[in-house]
Amino acid sequence: MATTDVFHHDVPAESDFGYAQAIRSGDLIHVSGQLSLDEQGAFRHPEDLASQLRLIYANIDRVLDHYGVTRNQIVLQTLYVVNLLRNADAVAAGNRAYFGGHHPVGTVVGFSELTSPGQIVEIGCVVDTGSAA
Repeated sequence: MATTDVFHHDVPAESDFGYAQAIRSGDLIHVSGQLSLDEQGAFRHPEDLASQLRLIYANIDRVLDHYGVTRNQIVLQTLYVVNLLRNADAVAAGNRAYFGGHHPVGTVVGFSELTSPGQIVEIGCVVDTGSAA
């Protein structure tokens, strides 16, 4: 049986909700939905979509760094967006800025609300460690 490598940001939400930030299983790394949380686990930038995206992508990068992979190895992402019709263009712009020329497959789902008051976006992803960096 393959061993798994579990990653935690060590923020209260992990124990409160009972989840890990990421788990490596074989060649795949499954990254939980990332929020706009600082290193102490406090939600930051309520109602500020651009700032939430920057911090979420920084948190994804922290997870990727732990595993020694890059964003170019992300093969799937799922974005959860409050008021999707209103925020779609800004989310798309942030996504293009993060990935540049890399284009993982993805799903974007609209919601009326997410976990934290003022939270607009949450992003989870899957990384293939066997793909080119």
